[in-house]
Amino acid sequence: MRTLPPMSTLRAFEATARTGSITRAAEELCRTHGAVSRQLRLLQEHAGTTLFEKDGTGVRLNERGQGMYDVVRAVFDQLEQSYSRLQDQARGPSLHVACSATFAMRWLVPNMVDFYRLRPDIRIRLSMTSAREMRTEGADVVIAWDLSAYPEPDRQRALHLAPVAFGPVCAPSYAASVRSGVRIAHDFTSSAWDQWEALSGKRIAPARELTFPHTHLCIEAALGGVGVALIEQRLIRRELEDGQLIAPYGFARFSNGLMAVPAARELPKDAKVFVGWLRDKLAEYEPGM
Repeated sequence: MRTLPPMSTLRAFEATARTGSITRAAEELCRTHGAVSRQLRLLQEHAGTTLFEKDGTGVRLNERGQGMYDVVRAVFDQLEQSYSRLQDQARGPSLHVACSATFAMRWLVPNMVDFYRLRPDIRIRLSMTSAREMRTEGADVVIAWDLSAYPEPDRQRALHLAPVAFGPVCAPSYAASVRSGVRIAHDFTSSAWDQWEALSGKRIAPARELTFPHTHLCIEAALGGVGVALIEQRLIRRELEDGQLIAPYGFARFSNGLMAVPAARELPKDAKVFVGWLRDKLAEYEPGM
């Protein structure tokens, strides 16, 4: 027989510890403030020790409570992931696709309606991630252009989807400052500028460099006139057409292009359909030079 407190007390504890507020925990759990307080009191009586202390108008974990929360949070996370997978299995075939947040927001999600018209029976589970997602979260396919940080077996399985073309872009008002102004770089693809300079034969020597962890932040910085950013052409097609961004040196095609990295050498049937659709859809807009 397991010696565990009632599940309702653990739910109240986890929500209160995570939000730092009994009131917010009550709202999240659709309970009253008094009901959550009673659950916390019951848990502490069951454990024989206090787990919280007052913190202004809220509460915070004491040392024993923090140790308990570390365990409960990990267990709840595992339960949530397992239950989500169970629901996915019950609903039928699905495909877990991982890609960068910017590619998802600016290209994949806006085009998904076309895929669902073609195959309404295949559900796409989408996550924003990198190579680690495939190993730790079970992604079926990872979409990326820079595979330098991927293990060799992953790179060998990679399937070419489409060419990519990168170019320095900035707001029209910033054009005169491009050569010696602020260069905007991505934290995790820092070699992109070096690749562009080698391919284009041009060089931008910035007075300083700013880095951001996501491409969409680099794009927003360029739109705001902060500096010049190196961006893949498809991701800013609308801004280029509208004249919000200009590409004073044009675009250079990178060697590998956009790739699909499957989790296994043999692609599942649904993944083959999705990869084929990606190739066809990406080919509708061929990046220029």
